[in-house]
Amino acid sequence: MLSRPKPGESEADLLHFQNQFLAARASPAVTIVKKADKRKGEEGSIDAERPPLQDNKDVVMLDGFPDVLPALTPAPPKKSKIKNARVHFEDEDPEETLESHDQHITAVLSKIIERDTSAAAVTMPVPTGDPFPRSFHRSEIKSEVKVGSGRKSIFAQKMAARRTAEKATTAPSAADCLQVRSAVPDALDPEESAGEAPLPSIRGDKAGDFSTSQRSCLITGKGLGSQKSEQEAEAIHKENLEKLRSMSEEEILQEQARLLAQLDPSLVAFLKSQRGNNEGQKKELKMEQNRPEEFVESLPVAQHGIRSSLSMQELGLEESVRKEENMKVEITESKTAISFLPHKDDDLPVKPRKEWIHMDSVEFEKLEWMKDLPSPRQKKTKEGMQARFSLKGELIPADADLPTHLGLHHHGEEAEARAGEFASSLKGSVLRLLLDAGFLFLLRFSLDDSVDNVMAASVGALRALLVSLDDEKYLDWTFSWYQGMVAFPFVPSNEEEEEEEEEELNGTEKSQDKKLKDENKPDPDVARYDVVKGLLKTRIQHRLRYILEVVRPVPTVVLDILHILTHIARHSSEACSQLLDCPRLIDTIVREFLPTQWDPQVAEPGFLLTSLHGVACASALKFIRVLASGGRNATARLLNKFEMKSRLSRFIAEDPLDLLLPREEAIRLSTEAFRLWAVAAGYGQACDLYSNNSEDSEQIPPPPVAWNQVSGLQPFLETSLKKILQEIAHTETWQTLQPLTTACVIYLGVYYSAYSQQPSVNPIDCLEELERLTSQVLQPLLSQPAIQGMWDLLRPCSALCNPLSCSPAPESVISISSLSCTGGKPPLSLVGSKSPFPFLTALLFLINSITHIHKGLTSKAGACPDYTQHASLHHCVAMALLSRLLPGSEHLAHEVLLDLAFNPEFLPEGKAGGPEAADFSDILHLGTSAKLAQPGSATAVFSKVTRGALLRESYQNLPSIRSCYLSHFVHLQPTLTRSQASYQGRNYLIQSMLLPEVKGPILPSDWPFFPLISLYNKVTNAETRGAVLNSLPLDLVNTVTWNLQWVLLLETWRAKTLQSIPTAAKLARLMCVFLTGSDLFLEAPIHRYTAALLSVYCQPKALDALNLDAPLPGLASFHDLYINLLEQFEGVSFGDPLFGLFVLLPLQKRFSVHLRLSVFGEHTNILRALGVPLQQFPVPLERYTSPPEDNLNLLRLYFRTLVTGALRHTWCPVLYVVAVAHVNSFIFSQESATQETDAARKSMLWKTWLLVDENLKKHLLYYRLLNAENPIGFDLYEQLPPMRLKHLQMVTQKENKESAPALDS
Repeated sequence: MLSRPKPGESEADLLHFQNQFLAARASPAVTIVKKADKRKGEEGSIDAERPPLQDNKDVVMLDGFPDVLPALTPAPPKKSKIKNARVHFEDEDPEETLESHDQHITAVLSKIIERDTSAAAVTMPVPTGDPFPRSFHRSEIKSEVKVGSGRKSIFAQKMAARRTAEKATTAPSAADCLQVRSAVPDALDPEESAGEAPLPSIRGDKAGDFSTSQRSCLITGKGLGSQKSEQEAEAIHKENLEKLRSMSEEEILQEQARLLAQLDPSLVAFLKSQRGNNEGQKKELKMEQNRPEEFVESLPVAQHGIRSSLSMQELGLEESVRKEENMKVEITESKTAISFLPHKDDDLPVKPRKEWIHMDSVEFEKLEWMKDLPSPRQKKTKEGMQARFSLKGELIPADADLPTHLGLHHHGEEAEARAGEFASSLKGSVLRLLLDAGFLFLLRFSLDDSVDNVMAASVGALRALLVSLDDEKYLDWTFSWYQGMVAFPFVPSNEEEEEEEEEELNGTEKSQDKKLKDENKPDPDVARYDVVKGLLKTRIQHRLRYILEVVRPVPTVVLDILHILTHIARHSSEACSQLLDCPRLIDTIVREFLPTQWDPQVAEPGFLLTSLHGVACASALKFIRVLASGGRNATARLLNKFEMKSRLSRFIAEDPLDLLLPREEAIRLSTEAFRLWAVAAGYGQACDLYSNNSEDSEQIPPPPVAWNQVSGLQPFLETSLKKILQEIAHTETWQTLQPLTTACVIYLGVYYSAYSQQPSVNPIDCLEELERLTSQVLQPLLSQPAIQGMWDLLRPCSALCNPLSCSPAPESVISISSLSCTGGKPPLSLVGSKSPFPFLTALLFLINSITHIHKGLTSKAGACPDYTQHASLHHCVAMALLSRLLPGSEHLAHEVLLDLAFNPEFLPEGKAGGPEAADFSDILHLGTSAKLAQPGSATAVFSKVTRGALLRESYQNLPSIRSCYLSHFVHLQPTLTRSQASYQGRNYLIQSMLLPEVKGPILPSDWPFFPLISLYNKVTNAETRGAVLNSLPLDLVNTVTWNLQWVLLLETWRAKTLQSIPTAAKLARLMCVFLTGSDLFLEAPIHRYTAALLSVYCQPKALDALNLDAPLPGLASFHDLYINLLEQFEGVSFGDPLFGLFVLLPLQKRFSVHLRLSVFGEHTNILRALGVPLQQFPVPLERYTSPPEDNLNLLRLYFRTLVTGALRHTWCPVLYVVAVAHVNSFIFSQESATQETDAARKSMLWKTWLLVDENLKKHLLYYRLLNAENPIGFDLYEQLPPMRLKHLQMVTQKENKESAPALDS
């Protein structure tokens, strides 16, 4: 026998043992068999008999152990007998099969049906003296309870027996039952105890049955919780009987019938049962069964105020009484008194019924609002009453009987007396309140509703919220104006401010970063400042596509959806891209609403159109046109991918009257087709449609339109224009023909601009053609009185001169862009019916085109032959225009800067004695008392020049000034290129018909200071990053000089141009001269021009307008700028008087005290270098000394700098005079003040008296008043006035007395 392996034997030993075992051919101790598969049933046994395969699983069988493990339960192992025989169907749902066999807890709980326990009796636990209920063993209870239906466990049987035993022990005795009288009818016993008169008999021979009733059957008094509860219940019972005794038989029967009609039948049955449970009154029970209608004879007394005190806990009446909610419950202080006061529903417009849901218990109090209001009456009161107005804004008298359908009723506490709307509710924007409350997303969620009416209502509300039909009408009208094809996007202009760290990003990085931020924001946050963008985040375009494609709503809803989509397309190019990318949206609109064929019955009069699907719709074509305005790529996709080219040919080639549509709709459809073609042609697309529709059938190479194809239109249009212009004097006819005339004039301007550039055209012929047009058309037109009337209408119709004509609507919100055209525009407005702008703009465009080609026609075509007479006016208009041109008009701004702004011809003052007049004005000091002498320089190496000489030099440098400004506006070059392409008709460069987003004018109002500001920002940004900027432009001095020269020219000859810039803003921008370079201000030309400008800003009118405390445009904080100026002065000023003047100007008394505290508290070192002489100081000192200083800290600083010698007259004469004046006024002031101020005054005066510096002491004590002629700047008293001398003696003597004891000690 082989031994078992031992520890330490290796694998080789095991292999050796195996070879020995195999060589001995001994039988193994175990046998390998195939185990039967119980899951396969009988087949498993058959498989067990088969010889095992080599790859099958081996099972080790041990001797003495069974083959199969014993079962854990006594039941034999189960085998599926129907598994193989089960039939499987192809449509059988596995999910339903799993659900049917689901034994999860949720499947069990979902089938629970609660038992109705409303009628089950609730027994309170038996009170015991033990802290916890006594435990018991089941052996203590006898199981004598017989089991009814069903099986009960032993424990359940024991518990049932215990409950039965408890009920038997707690059952009331017969005497107790007698105390619990039967129902309320006992209160109507006609016979009372001795001493009480009998009641009137109403029951015939049965009347005496109640004579024995001493107490109420229901009222026991036990629920009152009082020691005298039984006496109280008896008193209530007697009072009820007395009340019944006072009633006649008819009254009792009447109240009885009323209560029977009002009471719940369940309550009637309950009262019957209570009376039937009284074994001592079987006779009464029989009587009640014979006459069930008389059991509540006592209840009518409740109508007359009978008190009833019920014990709800014992009698179980609480639920029954609560159900009677039409009866009022009155609770007294000492008892619970219930009086049933039924309400009448006769005056309700709708009678409630019990079969209605939740109307089994009617709450009449909540139905009071449905009743009609009583007649109004005038209240006799002296108190003010709140005014109300009708929906038309009319005041409603307090006693006016206004019908409910004409005003708001039940609005406030006086609904019955006054109808109308509260005046307080008219304040604020209702639309803004709705949007803040989430109304927008309520509409958006309603779009997803499956009910067609809800969906249609939400679409209509969205259209009313987003779309202004008047805006669309005026935009369609201006489409034919000059440059009317382009429009501003409907993007709100109040988007969230960019963060500070984003200021250095370029435009592309900003747009990408902003787009990423919007994607990460929640939809409500985005919709708060841009409603359209918020709706696009909710994928509204996908839902609208579903409604159009699947729901197929009625025509009204379809038109509303098209209006909404049109408004979204006007939002931005990004919105257009999202609409184009929406799957099947454009396909659905083109297929369903722009078909090439449709039912001809649509054009029949009186035909009721029930569906717009399959019928050509002008609104759909307008949406496509607005979508094409979003960009040239969008237009290419529409023309090629969505087959709009074929539809354009279909709607353009056919006469509108032949389109098988109603006449107005056919004209609108044809008009929109031409507008879409114009937009496509604006990008240089769809031009082949012209060649395809023209008579010339030759193959035209690119460009698809040749000159000979369009040249033939000019004679026809010019002849038509001549005939139309004959009607210009007839107002009504002219208003009808004005759009057509405008289009013809614009065509002629474009035609002659291209005509002069054609290589096949002789230049001489071109000039002769222009002369003929001028003599035959333009000159006769300009001489007509109607044209003069149009010039006169420019002012009242201008949005600039008449801002009210374009004021926003009262309900407009910032997050929804609008043109404020809701309700129409007045006739005298920019887009009004009498507006001359469209025709005059086209006429000026034509004149500008032909005068550019033929310079000699300028004097003939112009309305003002000698423009030099009004050159100054033209220059003022050009300068005003520069600061008002909006994005998209960069070409016009460039033209104005290039040809008008810096043109010496439009500054005739430079040649007509302007510089000499300036010198003469300075000499005579006309209109000003300020000193105009220029302050000296720290270098003192250059001589002073007059203002006239500076103006003359500036006028001569105008070409260099123009080059300087044009170079600083080079950052506008990309937008300038796009604008030039639009104005010059270079279609291949136009990317979109949408203008750039409006965030303000192209040039800021302070653009004349732009080169100086640009240099300052460059230096400041470099220093902020910790870098030292050594790469300032080589011509830095020239740049700053040219900037100052241009500003000086404008301030002297065009002061109105810079009038919109606050004086404080101008002064702050001039400070940049000192902050840009360390010694830049010391350069001679810069110093001279800065001093000349400072003298302008120090004139009395300019000083009066100077306000440093108000927020300044482009400046975050003037205080911070001033601190930088002080630090720069400490470092590099060299005591320059001009620099000192800029430091001293903000220290006037009427400006912030923090500026003066900064000088006298933190930067006292500059007091040694502020040596501006009093004779060169251009500001009156009274602006610094009046009114007297009242800031105690600043006064102490004044006194400290004077006493310590930090402020001396020889170092800083201006501030020395200011400090002396304020300290003198303070120490001699005898006005009432706080204790601290009074103590400071006396202490300062005492210290002044003790000063060792006699000169300073004399100045502080004997200061009298300011005197600019005096070398020290003020006059002194020879002797102190008696009042001051007395005050000085009083203070000094008091101080001497107080200090003497201190010295003795």
